[in-house]
Amino acid sequence: MSALSVRQVRRRFLVLHGLRWVPSGLIIPVMILLMQQRGLSLSQIGLVTVAQGLVVLALELPTGGLADALGRRPVLLVAWTLGLISLLIFAVADSFALFALVWALQGVFRALDSGPLESWYVDATLAADPEAKYEPGLGYAGTVIGVAIAAGALLSGGLVALGPIGPVSALTVPVLVAAAFQLVALAALLVLLREVRPARGAGALRASLAEAPRMIGQAVGLLRRSRVLLALVCVELFWGFGMVTFESLLPVRLSEVVGDPDRAAALLGPANSAAWLAGAAGAALTPLLLRWLGAAPSAALMLVLQGGTVVGMGLLAGPVGVLLAYLACYTVHGAANPLHQGLLHRQVDGPYRTSVISLNSMMGQPGFAIGAVVLTALADTVSVTAAMLVGAVVLALAAPLYLPAWRAGRGPGPVSPRPTSPAPVSAGVAEPAGASGAATADAPAATRGG
Repeated sequence: MSALSVRQVRRRFLVLHGLRWVPSGLIIPVMILLMQQRGLSLSQIGLVTVAQGLVVLALELPTGGLADALGRRPVLLVAWTLGLISLLIFAVADSFALFALVWALQGVFRALDSGPLESWYVDATLAADPEAKYEPGLGYAGTVIGVAIAAGALLSGGLVALGPIGPVSALTVPVLVAAAFQLVALAALLVLLREVRPARGAGALRASLAEAPRMIGQAVGLLRRSRVLLALVCVELFWGFGMVTFESLLPVRLSEVVGDPDRAAALLGPANSAAWLAGAAGAALTPLLLRWLGAAPSAALMLVLQGGTVVGMGLLAGPVGVLLAYLACYTVHGAANPLHQGLLHRQVDGPYRTSVISLNSMMGQPGFAIGAVVLTALADTVSVTAAMLVGAVVLALAAPLYLPAWRAGRGPGPVSPRPTSPAPVSAGVAEPAGASGAATADAPAATRGG
């Protein structure tokens, strides 16, 4: 089997990325309405969706270690299969218990899915050309996500507008179409994601499961030894806190300025689609930002600018101003993600890459939870504007955390768990840790997504 070129790796990565996110775009507009149609109250919907967050928080790091130990391809196959099963159950669910099962399965899917595809892309790119810059590909991936979700949302609206098909309700049709897209994504994954790992005997799965905790420990050890990596992961804590402003408080703020909750809800539908497209456009700016300022200064600037857009959402008086600030916020966010993720990859060697991505992703969970408690309480007791301003300040305060990465970019490369000798990497992936527990083939990675 011939090795993939850098261009082939990027093309396959972007195709798989797009197919993975189209089903999400299809179900986002209908998921709450469908659960209400099937008899769940809003409070029950809130309870069942908690299942996803709890499962992701519990499994994010262990599944990252499993992907590093067992392989990215098998973990993604399991993840996307579970995603398909959850959509099929969602299409027929009619009780609290079944919907809770759907969201729990979605949590496992998201935990398994978080990181392996991106890690494969980075390692495969470096295997094809150790000097290749993969940051532009991460930026293009952000563009693909935005376009895929926006396209899925528009298709979902069109399917609902067509009305029911036989016994299938209008709100159920997009879910079934999402399941069909998920099946296509699974088939594409089998064909396009090429991963060569050493032959391992019948106990490969058992050995990989045993290796996963060690992979996690090595990843956590990197945080203890690298001020740069620790600072980058802490950025996610601040960002998760600030995300409450544009994810949870914006609808309330828009309702304030419009003076009519129903009209605000009508405006939010197209605004959400436009926001994903704006994020895609922002991600497309990544190569320009890298050439202009470099990764770390650009990422710091994006946090300050994002804080400014949240200030705009909190202070501008009319709906047009608030929505323009909202779109600007997503544009900046789209640009910031690949910059952050690229910097993260620069600080870690291949065998621990997915575990470190999972650590980074985990930090957003407590950040968002703290922000949800603090900022909603502030909105209730003072004002929504005050809560947004606090969130904006927290976002901007994270900018100095990119300073260690900026300094490191002018010095030595990534941190390794222990000194190792470089070894060949075949067919675009880093070698896993050896059976004896010693790390092998730590090809240095390069310079946020998931």
